[in-house]
Amino acid sequence: MHSDGGRTLLTGWFSFVDGEATAGDVLALDRVRQVLDEGGEPYDVAWSPRFEPGGLSLERARPVDYTRLVFVCGPVHGPLPAGLHERFAHCHRIAVGVSVIDRDDPAVAGFHRVLARDGADGEPLRDLSLRAPRGTPVPVVGVLLTQGQREYGDRRMHGAVAETVTRWLAGARCAPVVLESRLDRGDGLLCGTSDQFLSVVGRLDALVTDRLHGLVLGLRTGVPPIAVDPVAGGAKVTAQARACRWPALVPADLLDERRLDVWLTWCLNRGGTVARRRKVELGTSPDPADGLLDALRTGGPEDVCNAVNG
Repeated sequence: MHSDGGRTLLTGWFSFVDGEATAGDVLALDRVRQVLDEGGEPYDVAWSPRFEPGGLSLERARPVDYTRLVFVCGPVHGPLPAGLHERFAHCHRIAVGVSVIDRDDPAVAGFHRVLARDGADGEPLRDLSLRAPRGTPVPVVGVLLTQGQREYGDRRMHGAVAETVTRWLAGARCAPVVLESRLDRGDGLLCGTSDQFLSVVGRLDALVTDRLHGLVLGLRTGVPPIAVDPVAGGAKVTAQARACRWPALVPADLLDERRLDVWLTWCLNRGGTVARRRKVELGTSPDPADGLLDALRTGGPEDVCNAVNG
């Protein structure tokens, strides 16, 4: 049975339009929801409309509907949390799992109780996210796109490809990991060597890419790629998919979310086995470097034109 027949409004930085919803904050919220569910306490969650457009927002939450307000996780400071005390003045207000930076801050002083994780008297307590219920794991899908390749001129469809892929990912049941294949040994946020990049790719469940090397390096690590050729009529991505005998290829002019869904399902099921098999085959297959020594040792400048022209 719940305590007084009233209802609790759960808030946090995820509730403010100018706030943010972090993974840790939302997991902390899930821990609080778990406790209230087990205790039979009714509640609603106030979400930022930028994060949950269809959810209950602070603006739409009527103070008269609640007898209690709980602020979950994050630092308690500044005018946004402090504003809750004025609007929900009649509610019993509690902060839980929060950091207290300044005890005299109106945001802190306005709560009837503060169950802090740090910054208050006594030893720090563990963060709420540690005991949050764990959902079902989802596949990890790398995303490697390019906005370059100006050499294709009017045939470029890179912008449309990126827009379709990112819109699809927003609704796909997977965890996207944005990749950058550009190496930079002076930038700690980029891989400095190709081996580092291969190590990242090798830990994925699948990869979606409009880059030739996204396709190739996915196969090299045994990770199934969805290859999108961003050039109208097909270009090097299509050619490489053909050379590697890789079926998960989508031309830019046929790209849509349904095709991406179909290929992701295939990649996460049969595609992984096919990619690992192809990894072994491609490791010993012919490539243009096999003819390099002969080309270096024979012929002259006039032979270059003859070779390119067939």
